[in-house]
Amino acid sequence: MPLQIGDNCPIFSLENQDGKTINITDFIGQKILVIYFYPKDDTSGCTKEACSFRDSHEAFKDLGCEVFGISSDSVSSHLKFAKKNRLTFNLLADTKQEVRNEFGVPRSLFGLISGRVTYIIDLKGEIRGIYNSLTDTEGHITKALDLVKTL
Repeated sequence: MPLQIGDNCPIFSLENQDGKTINITDFIGQKILVIYFYPKDDTSGCTKEACSFRDSHEAFKDLGCEVFGISSDSVSSHLKFAKKNRLTFNLLADTKQEVRNEFGVPRSLFGLISGRVTYIIDLKGEIRGIYNSLTDTEGHITKALDLVKTL
């Protein structure tokens, strides 16, 4: 069952593009979190989304926010994708899709494509916003930024 607004953020640890283990508990209570799930590194929609998050990263940081992108791609794929697009935030490798399943991120197109969902999590670890759209890649950034400004 997908997580809903008001639910607590699942606790997880994943490796980032540099092979460093990121424990989400190190951030809950310290920063507002924007966690976005995306289908695949280096595809047109995912590149557009990641670059939009990159271009807005300073605005998120200024609001006390930490951004994480999560897909089932490997650490090495994330590193290549991050370097190629000069990404300034952590990409987390959920190769077994365990975290995606904990959040209940749906699959699209008859289950063939991993969904694109963004979660905004407050300082208490509570989900305050969810934006789900496979095609509106830039909407994820504007909706998240608008909500973060109110927290």
